[in-house]
Amino acid sequence: MDQKQSLSEVHQSVVTNKRTGWKRILAFIGPAYLVSVGYMDPGNWATDIAGGSKFGYQLIWVLLMSNLIALLLQSLSARLGIVRGLDLAQASRNAYPKWVNFPLFILAQTAIIACDLAEIIGMAIGLNLLFGLPLIWGISITIFDTVLLLFLLNKGMRKMEAFIVSMVFIVGISFLVEMFIVEPSLKEIAKGFEPSLLSGEALYIAIGIIGATVMPHNLYLHSSLVQTRKFERDNKGIKEAIKFNFVDTAVALNLAFFVNAAILILAAAAFFKNGFHHVAEIQDAHRLLNNIFGSVAPALFAIALIAAGQSSTVTGTLAGQIIMEGHLNLRIQPWLRRLITRLLAIIPAFCTILFFGDDALGGLLILSQVVLSLQLGFAIIPLIHLTSDKNEMKGFAIKPWVKLLAWTSAIVIVSLNIKLVIEEISTWRATAGGWYIDVIVIPVAILTALLLVYIFIYPLISKRQRVGNVPHGDALAISNIEKISYHKIGITVDFSANDRNTIRHALIQGGKNAHYYLIHVVETAVARYHGQKAMDHETQTDTENLEKYRLNLMDLGYESSTHIGFGGTAKAIANISKQNNIELLVMGAHGHKGLKDLIFGTTVDSVRHKVDIPVLIVR
Repeated sequence: MDQKQSLSEVHQSVVTNKRTGWKRILAFIGPAYLVSVGYMDPGNWATDIAGGSKFGYQLIWVLLMSNLIALLLQSLSARLGIVRGLDLAQASRNAYPKWVNFPLFILAQTAIIACDLAEIIGMAIGLNLLFGLPLIWGISITIFDTVLLLFLLNKGMRKMEAFIVSMVFIVGISFLVEMFIVEPSLKEIAKGFEPSLLSGEALYIAIGIIGATVMPHNLYLHSSLVQTRKFERDNKGIKEAIKFNFVDTAVALNLAFFVNAAILILAAAAFFKNGFHHVAEIQDAHRLLNNIFGSVAPALFAIALIAAGQSSTVTGTLAGQIIMEGHLNLRIQPWLRRLITRLLAIIPAFCTILFFGDDALGGLLILSQVVLSLQLGFAIIPLIHLTSDKNEMKGFAIKPWVKLLAWTSAIVIVSLNIKLVIEEISTWRATAGGWYIDVIVIPVAILTALLLVYIFIYPLISKRQRVGNVPHGDALAISNIEKISYHKIGITVDFSANDRNTIRHALIQGGKNAHYYLIHVVETAVARYHGQKAMDHETQTDTENLEKYRLNLMDLGYESSTHIGFGGTAKAIANISKQNNIELLVMGAHGHKGLKDLIFGTTVDSVRHKVDIPVLIVR
């Protein structure tokens, strides 16, 4: 059975087999750095600044706990991808009934939109702080980073990893310098590692920190990115890949912890210590840094914010592609995937600025991280089940003590989320009231909780493995081969140098017994509006050229007729094919790549989806 590969354009594109010693270890380094940027994105900044300014060093232990949970879960995600060759979305699709995958996709997609919302706001704030660009314009500009992703994907996995690592390096260096400027108290930092009870606002921010640190889309992403490494699929090769990827994960996530801790410590030392206990906004943090420490600290702060937002947006797109392909078995172009996600995230950011003003963005940023945390259970529970399955993981299923730690982490996260949801709904009912809470909010919360329970219970009571992610089915037995004779063959022509080759291939298919339909579509503005009534210069010239082809074929002993279409190329070709009952369509392809393919190379694909006859594509 054929299994669709996760991120097929870069699958096993980095060879590790030919390297030895430290170069071999370096060949595995990279995936965790792409994942780690999600742990230091603008959403983390908002929760860390809010926590540090309001509670000083008190919540450092929450950051440490989050980082340890993240390290555990990311290593499980990498193990799943290495051992089974599936990402988390594909493996979930195989393990759960078909109907479950759609709500899982919706929840995962919501998490990615929430994550992207954080990148948009962070980028816009960074541009505003550095260049004075209004936030509404900054948000609008972020739509163009779709081009950056397209460029990086075309350059290959190693180039993308180099870009991300350079962004992470800029963030890390910026905060290292900031630490020397603010001079925090080491004694108070050490005290912050002591766990304390949380409630009310501290709980809300702590859950935001967990949601910002242990990000659900990163679990999908990591299980796919480890598959970009090519290694021997025997026991030794798999063990080595797991070991090297754990080293990669540990180093990358410790760097992320350093950045997050630095932001919280910065907020505690600069704001909490100086009596500014309500600095929840990134802009306020920048302004106060300027007042307290001069111009260098805020400039570094803004540069790091832009770097963090830009790197996170690239990895968020890849995660969206993985989730859509894995859960729904639906593959679309990465640039379109990026554009859809970005637009879905831009809308709430735009509405927030228009209706509530620039100052409301900080609250929206923290809310986006809480949404991420609420979705975590739906990624963690399947991950633990899948990596515990001895039948599928063979000798690489997680050990009992790892399973215990993983389930404990899941219980902590889900319990905190349940407590938060109950507290928030109670607060809404007490303050705002409204019928929508009883009619919409509470039923949705109950249904979501029931889905979470089902996801936990189903693998325990059902050992059935659905092979729902195999798109091509079983190989069929091929018996007698009968020759297919085509009597009506369509040939699309555009009067370029490609026509000779296209016509030659068509004539080989049908010989002199077939009738050939020479098809050309006029796409001028006049043709689009007036159709067959159009008699502009291009229409007349194209008609004459088609007739020359017909006469040329007649001289060679082939029977043909000419057919002009108007307006949309793909639709016109499909209509002519159906009206004339054409049995085979022969089309020329121009071989456009990259950006040209977006502009010029869409006709062949569009036609393929509009006709139900064989299409021969000639290069």
